[in-house]
Amino acid sequence: MANKRTKKQEIQLWILIRLLKLFFLTEQHLLKIKSINYPTSQFIFSMWHRHQCLTYGVKDKSSFYALISASNDGEIIAKAAECLNIKSVRGSTKRRGVAASLELIEKLKEGNSVGIMVDGPRGPNGKVKDGIINISKISGVPIIPVAWHSKSKLFFELNTWDKFQVPIGPCQTVALYGDPIHIPSELTKEETKIWCQKVEDEMNRLQKDLEENYDTYLKQ
Repeated sequence: MANKRTKKQEIQLWILIRLLKLFFLTEQHLLKIKSINYPTSQFIFSMWHRHQCLTYGVKDKSSFYALISASNDGEIIAKAAECLNIKSVRGSTKRRGVAASLELIEKLKEGNSVGIMVDGPRGPNGKVKDGIINISKISGVPIIPVAWHSKSKLFFELNTWDKFQVPIGPCQTVALYGDPIHIPSELTKEETKIWCQKVEDEMNRLQKDLEENYDTYLKQ
């Protein structure tokens, strides 16, 4: 159980969340995202942890839920993201993992789409964990791998474990969405690992394609 916050900590948290909300709302109007091959039906977005800001580009946020860590940092992000109408399910591998997976499956059964940072919340960076495979397998909703890139000087990469990427101001970016990956309804543990690798390989392929052909995609 988390320690109860002091009055000072509550005030600091309140200020931080509101500052972050102000940033999110401002950036929502300034950020430019060129979406290529955006899905037209229900999906489970497979994103790297460093690409969380890509959720700015979700077209129907009213039916979208993002999986966000149950940590204190995750609480700040989740509450601030509410200003963008991005709803969250809280959990990770170590905290509320099973409960969060069941909640995501329920949201999918209700017709919503979800986004999962597949290497979060603490890595390893660039490695797909099996949660997204199990959720897709049970729900029957396909996985859509996503790549994100920008050549703008306003697209910053932070010195964090995941090399978190933050667009600032009128930053131009491109999001490339892959074809649906349909997960079989029954898998062994070893087969699940194989599908994790397939999703990871496709995410890496998309990212390489986008970075090599960024200007071409931007003109589409």
